Amino acid sequence: MYALKAKPLLKGVNMAKNKADGLYLDDLAVGDQFISREFPLVAEQIKDFARAFDPQPFHLDEAAAARSFFGGLAASGWHTAAITMRLMTESIPFADGLIGANVELSWPRPTRPGDVLRVESTITAISPSQSKPDRGIVTLQIDTLNQRGEQVQKLTPKVLVFRRGAR
Repeated sequence: MYALKAKPLLKGVNMAKNKADGLYLDDLAVGDQFISREFPLVAEQIKDFARAFDPQPFHLDEAAAARSFFGGLAASGWHTAAITMRLMTESIPFADGLIGANVELSWPRPTRPGDVLRVESTITAISPSQSKPDRGIVTLQIDTLNQRGEQVQKLTPKVLVFRRGAR
């Protein structure tokens, strides 16, 4: 539906280890960063998502939104979360995908029409499993930022990551 603009940027990741199959637990280090491409958001996308999944007036109608707490049209937090997930899957090259184990989520400010979102992800902890040596849990700090660098979503997931050759 939406065209890709640029390849993601990886900071601190040893790309010599990143074969075509992606990154494994032993390839990762605390502090590694992954930065997504940009994703422009327009009013019609906000309304389309809201009609399908979160049909509240402040997501659907500019006049009603202007009278609301938000003071203008705002994307559903779940829309912001869906865009974030898309950008995460494109920019975090874990070999077996992003398998969620736990998450904390907040929306410190609304996402608006005209915002251009990007995701900056940083590994904050790596915990190899004591009972299952083929895997571990990686904790990430994932910030969804608008074009002004303002945080519109804060996501702190714990994801399951396998060791190379474990599967």
